[in-house]
Amino acid sequence: MAEQERRLAFIGGGNMAASLIGGLLNAGWEPGQITVAEPDEARRRDFAERFSVAATEANATATSGADTVVLAVKPQLMQPVCAEVGPALPEAPPLVISVAAGVRLDSLRQWLGRPVPLVRAMPNTPALVGAGVSALFAKEDVDGPGRAEAERILRAAGEVVWVAKETQMDVVTAVSGSGPAYFFLILEALEEAAVAEGLERETARTLARETASGAAALARDAGEAPAVLRTRVTSPGGTTARGLAALEGGGLRPTLAEAVAEAANRSRELGG
Repeated sequence: MAEQERRLAFIGGGNMAASLIGGLLNAGWEPGQITVAEPDEARRRDFAERFSVAATEANATATSGADTVVLAVKPQLMQPVCAEVGPALPEAPPLVISVAAGVRLDSLRQWLGRPVPLVRAMPNTPALVGAGVSALFAKEDVDGPGRAEAERILRAAGEVVWVAKETQMDVVTAVSGSGPAYFFLILEALEEAAVAEGLERETARTLARETASGAAALARDAGEAPAVLRTRVTSPGGTTARGLAALEGGGLRPTLAEAVAEAANRSRELGG
């Protein structure tokens, strides 16, 4: 099937659906290829006005004729939504992608009530500005074209990686799903430290934010391990070396390790 003939349905009109749709349209998809199902009238109007896509209250209307369905509702709403969507899917089952955190594929398959190719995705909040990263997992029932389609859709909001085991999605949640909050905390702490040393708050915030952005861009583009980049900017006996010694002495590494472990454990608990 030609790319321009594919039909995509989003169940749920929240921020993640908006970020993906915006990215897809920028990547060349046509508004007529996309339908959004959303119970809130104001959100439906917003999607229709902002993206010129079809927006409907009925899930069955959105999924009719869809080649791919993206389940973009909150995890606590997923079971009743699947119970409604499953019987309404086309006879030739479409690819179904879930972006709900913590919801296992076996649960989705049970709630949908019919065999469909399923992909589980874990995007993160920077996807809202096209700078996210999504981890994907699928079982053997998703073929190569199905995996390529899932990757194409999620790549509209940033980078994409695949994991080999569904249990690894809990670690993904702890690192990239929760990770933006870790970095926001670091930015907050850097800002406060700079203010305490005499900088104006707006100046401190700009310096912390742009330094983080530049370091991330350098780490992405340099193609080298973070340890190599760190060593390269650390002169023996210099200011960076003194600052790093304070971070290491304060337990930065074990604290981050504990944060990831705790977040991963909580993800496992939420997933049942």
